[in-house]
Amino acid sequence: MSAVSPATVEHQEISRDQLAQLLQGAAGPHVFHACVFDEADLEAMDLRGSEFRNCSFVGTRLERACLAGTTWHRCRAAGADLALADLTDARFSNSDLNNTNWTRAKLSGATFVEVKLTGAKFLEARTLGMSIRESLVVSAQLRGISFRKLTVVGLNLTGADLSGCDFSDAVLIDCDLANANLKNAKFVGADLRRAKLGQLQIGDLGQHLKGSIISMDQAADLITGLGVQVI
Repeated sequence: MSAVSPATVEHQEISRDQLAQLLQGAAGPHVFHACVFDEADLEAMDLRGSEFRNCSFVGTRLERACLAGTTWHRCRAAGADLALADLTDARFSNSDLNNTNWTRAKLSGATFVEVKLTGAKFLEARTLGMSIRESLVVSAQLRGISFRKLTVVGLNLTGADLSGCDFSDAVLIDCDLANANLKNAKFVGADLRRAKLGQLQIGDLGQHLKGSIISMDQAADLITGLGVQVI
């Protein structure tokens, strides 16, 4: 395997054995550019601090991997399994992470910006300080995640499972909650005036959005949906 420098690898298709050899041969974090790890079994490997640019991890097994402090830019990782992985302070941007599995992963301080997370599973993940902005999170499983006191920007959460999530005192800007599962979610003090709420019923306000702040236009849409004319 050729390397541009002791810590930089480009345009390589890398297996588990090759990666293990590479990690032994050079100290410190590595930079991977346009490398392919598709379908590789990288379970429990230590890649902390590494940087991945334009890499492909489609269907890759990364369970229990140490990925703390890693950076992922313009990567493709659809269907990758990151269950129980340590992704503390990891940064993801402009990447395809559709249908990924983050079950019980450590995501404290992790950031996701302009990523695709459609169908992703975050079940029982540790998400203290995690941030997701300007991303597609359609039909994702986010149950129980806390967004308390956060400013949440540009998330398409249509059809997402938000049951048990805490949005108390959060501000949602340009977010779409249409058809999301809001069972037992908390919205006390949440500012939803710049969010899309979809087809709400009066019962939704009392059951799911009690204590939230909505705009006059949203209130008017709600009343119109009941077939009531406001003159």
